[in-house]
Amino acid sequence: MSILPVPDTAIIVVAAGSGTRLDAGAPKAFVGIDTHSILRHALDGVFAAAPAQVIVVAPAGFEGDAETEVRAAAGDRIDLGRVVTGGATRQESVSAGLAALWGDVTRVLVHDAARALTPPEIIDAVAAAIDGESGVIPTLPVVDTLKRVEGDAVIAPVDRSELAAAQTPQGFPRALLEAAYEAAAASGIEYTDDAALFAAAGHLVRQIAGSPRGFKITTPADLERARHLLADVQTPTSVPDSAPDSTWTGPRVGLGTDVHAFGGDGNLWLAGIEWPGERALSGHSDGDAVAHAMVDALLGAAGLGDIGEHFGTAHPEYAGAHAEVFLARTRELLHEAGYAIGNVSVQFQGNRPRFSGRRAEAERVLSAALGGAPVSVTATTTDGLGFPGRGEGIAVTAVAMVHPT
Repeated sequence: MSILPVPDTAIIVVAAGSGTRLDAGAPKAFVGIDTHSILRHALDGVFAAAPAQVIVVAPAGFEGDAETEVRAAAGDRIDLGRVVTGGATRQESVSAGLAALWGDVTRVLVHDAARALTPPEIIDAVAAAIDGESGVIPTLPVVDTLKRVEGDAVIAPVDRSELAAAQTPQGFPRALLEAAYEAAAASGIEYTDDAALFAAAGHLVRQIAGSPRGFKITTPADLERARHLLADVQTPTSVPDSAPDSTWTGPRVGLGTDVHAFGGDGNLWLAGIEWPGERALSGHSDGDAVAHAMVDALLGAAGLGDIGEHFGTAHPEYAGAHAEVFLARTRELLHEAGYAIGNVSVQFQGNRPRFSGRRAEAERVLSAALGGAPVSVTATTTDGLGFPGRGEGIAVTAVAMVHPT
């Protein structure tokens, strides 16, 4: 066995919860998803990330079970793992993990075992984003329509553009996190997560892009979702001529088209950006034919239906939504189905707007909405032919490539 260097990063995996809402007859972390427990899957992700001290905080009486899971997941990194006993609250459990840190550790990640499918690249990204002054959390955009209510009365809408769904691991500079925990213990206040505790001590918390696979297993429905994502489908690595398409495990390509006529209200939205002074396209949302064609291409590549199924008039929450909402949700659907986005290429036909001056801006916005996947957009006129040439609307074609994760 090779001797591993002492890492400067530690990951505290909180696995001491009772799992009351899961109602599975055991502490949540020790409930099985498939042949492995929630904790084992979480540790598989943790040990697949860059080397770090790994501290599992287990419920009293389950320390031995946790030790078994650590040994099974750690492989040749077993010397980096340790199990400690949790407390009556989450803050007490994290405090127990902090007390077990090695002296060389300068960065601390706190991770919920219940987010068992969090990809190791998210763990690495959080660790890399930690500086000496601020905390870092992975987030996802909120896509549901939100309302403020009192009893059964709906009072007002909530602007979801100002909201984000927080995930774990959440990363912090060690010294500031330990001081924040001491302050919280002195105040007697219980916080909902470590980022809230850290912010209450006066420190900045920043966000980075999270992953749809980082959802929290809380209810039986969440557990079924995890089982579906982890279903062990035996598929060949190559496709015989007679094999159905569903057996293909390589990259997949989808085609999307969309057409919108001019005549909507307000300014034009196209390729994820606003075009002040240009005539708007009509549509259920903002009429962004470029984004809509991209969605159809991505959904088609993954075999997930089409834009009407997921975002059509039967889904009024998407009325007026812009490209980033559609594309972020599409990326989430693909991740849930086990696909990652390779790239998307789009071409729109129309005489307006003049696109070349804002091409880079549009590609940057669209790529960001897809989590950084490459996006290229081209534009062409039709020499005055057809409805685009007559200035009646815009036609778009998109091609997308996805691949299994």
